[in-house]
Amino acid sequence: MPVPLDVKLMNVTAGALTLVFVGLVLAVLLGWAMRHPVFAIRGITVQGDVAHTNAVTLRAAVMPQLSGSLFTLDLARTRSAFEALPWVRRAVVHREFPNRLRVQLQEQHTAAFWGAQDESLLVNSFGEVFEANVGEVELDHLPRLVGPEGQAALTLKMYRELGPRFAALDATLDQLELSASGGWRAILGSGAVIELGSGTSDEVAARTQRFASTLTQVASRYGRHADALESADLRYAQGYALRLEGVSTLAAVSSNKSNPQTSR
Repeated sequence: MPVPLDVKLMNVTAGALTLVFVGLVLAVLLGWAMRHPVFAIRGITVQGDVAHTNAVTLRAAVMPQLSGSLFTLDLARTRSAFEALPWVRRAVVHREFPNRLRVQLQEQHTAAFWGAQDESLLVNSFGEVFEANVGEVELDHLPRLVGPEGQAALTLKMYRELGPRFAALDATLDQLELSASGGWRAILGSGAVIELGSGTSDEVAARTQRFASTLTQVASRYGRHADALESADLRYAQGYALRLEGVSTLAAVSSNKSNPQTSR
């Protein structure tokens, strides 16, 4: 026999009411759990890189900023709180039942100073600028990069390209500057200033390589070694101008000749 329509309606209504009742019970239980003190955040486990700071300091700085329980805590906001701290590049936050957080940290790995001498800005290995107390660690061995805002990654890339070329002269690239007009300038550990000119990274690298491969030979013609270099200007199509201790010369290096020609 087919089920009467009124019976069908009663069954549907009863099922719906049951679902509503169960949903209300779950909502009450969930609300109680969210407010229950047992789920309030009691501690944070810090893992990963903590070379420039310690876990106790990190927890003390972030804990006052946390609000809510294990279930209601805003993980994105908590992550941002950690990443706002000095030396922290990235943080990954996980909930740990019933009342703890576990944070995996990645510290900043410093590659260079950034900007003027009186600034506390640094560049990490990804070319990102960050601010930290440089007095906390020994950073005297780091080079200094200077350039327009937003050009730190490009400047670091160029430094990594040019550093080995100067190292072939037993010289250290201490400072690399990028002007607003796109010109490059290098300052060596000896204090020598080298105008590298503008252009693509390949063009600047090629001029630098030409200079590094011929400087020793050019300097020897004037009874000097490469470490006698005071300044150089590489902004020439086929050569460079340089100044040695007590000697000023123009070195015209032909791209199709193996030996450089020099003239006063």
